[in-house]
Amino acid sequence: MMIRNFKWLVLASLTLAACSDDDSASTVDEPITAGSADLSKYVALGDSFAAGYSDNALFKKGQENSYPNIIASQFALAGGGSFAQPLMVDNVGGFSMGGVQISAFPTRLYFNGTGPANVPGVSGTVFGTTVAGPFNNFGVPGAKSFHLGAAGYGTLNPYFGRFASSATASPFSDALAQNPTFFTLWIGGNDVLAYATSGGTGTNQTGNFNPATYGGNDITDPTVFDNVYNSMIDGLTANGAKGAVGNLPYVNTLPFFTTVPYNPVPLDATTATTLNTQLLGPLKQILTALGEGDRINLVAAGSTNPLLIVDQNLTNYSAQITGALMLGGVPGPQATLMGNLYGQARHAKKSADGTFRDFILLPTRNIIGTTQAGVPAPFNTVGVTYPLQDAAVLTNAEAGEVRVATDAYNITIEGAASAHGLALFDSKATLNQLLNGGIRFGNYHMTTSYVTGGAFSLDGIHPSARGYALIANRFLEAINATYGSNFKGADLGDYQIQYPVLLP
Repeated sequence: MMIRNFKWLVLASLTLAACSDDDSASTVDEPITAGSADLSKYVALGDSFAAGYSDNALFKKGQENSYPNIIASQFALAGGGSFAQPLMVDNVGGFSMGGVQISAFPTRLYFNGTGPANVPGVSGTVFGTTVAGPFNNFGVPGAKSFHLGAAGYGTLNPYFGRFASSATASPFSDALAQNPTFFTLWIGGNDVLAYATSGGTGTNQTGNFNPATYGGNDITDPTVFDNVYNSMIDGLTANGAKGAVGNLPYVNTLPFFTTVPYNPVPLDATTATTLNTQLLGPLKQILTALGEGDRINLVAAGSTNPLLIVDQNLTNYSAQITGALMLGGVPGPQATLMGNLYGQARHAKKSADGTFRDFILLPTRNIIGTTQAGVPAPFNTVGVTYPLQDAAVLTNAEAGEVRVATDAYNITIEGAASAHGLALFDSKATLNQLLNGGIRFGNYHMTTSYVTGGAFSLDGIHPSARGYALIANRFLEAINATYGSNFKGADLGDYQIQYPVLLP
């Protein structure tokens, strides 16, 4: 009856091409000037994006292509000082211990012709080892806003632990110790990202002002964000330093959330009919009697049937479904199983106007259509008769919580930029461009499409080398507009879409 060994895969043939960029360096030979900015000591504060994290790992080449390093190379054309980064040992990625790769910090991903795979080998960057500074790039993978000022953060985060000046240092205190004359600060994405990538399994902590009580997947309270962000801006500008900050896009617009459609299930006519008559039809009839018949759709022959998901925001009708099925003659054990499976189940949805959308997480593509262990047939086909669980989907309601928090953070960021006369990189607008039509440069096109779009790496969250170059250029455009400088930006065609399996 059921489809078998079904695995939905979103990949396309990869086309790599070198190209020039409309935003890239002009051929006009004119002196590059810093305007009113003093670039003699530039420091960057932020999270994994500032660090150059890419393809689900931190590695040397990715760090060299970080947006702060690209910005610093442009600053050097106008008298900017040196820019030191805490580089990883090699290009394998992640950490090792005792000659074995640590599973929590795997090697980087590469495209093997059919999909993403981990590069072979073991990282030469040993967990717990340190490198001596001083450094200019204080981008720390995994850092949330309130982590940047947390004394001793290196004991909690091995990326910062590698280069912290002391056991009690924070990224912010180490950055201030460099006495920067110019800074970039782009932080806040991680304050909602883990909630989103976990399918909303964390807690929205809005109203809780004590981040010490937060879990790793929680949404940061906007007041906490406002306090720590403005404190950092006040400290960075206290001695007259100028700088640039970035606002935040909605993280659920990244390829990690937009690649897998809500309706990728292929069914033949026989299977669709069987599903409708033996499972979905009876469920829909029961839910209609309860006033919620729109939870379940009847399916049809074709390849665009919606996924069945759990939505914990729904009223749980397990008992009602079980009772109705038993009254209809379904044996008690089977009726109980079905009640438990479908009490908070519904089909995923996307409205035509985009106001309602469920986001299927990128890793979920590997389990759709597989058989759920411990569940009897025909109720065990994942996403078809066995609902995708909470961690596999960011529902529309959960995405709404992410958007509300992000909007609040952006009010803080944009207010701080205005109050202190800082340049503002509008990352939200840039991602919207990439998502809705893309950005053209020369004869080429840059979008958020997974693998082929050129803007994002294979983890679906972090930019590619070319994506980081685009970010650097957009920061530079904001700096030019605010401080009267005339940086031309990097040539995006000089930066790769994908890193090969072997890197020197």
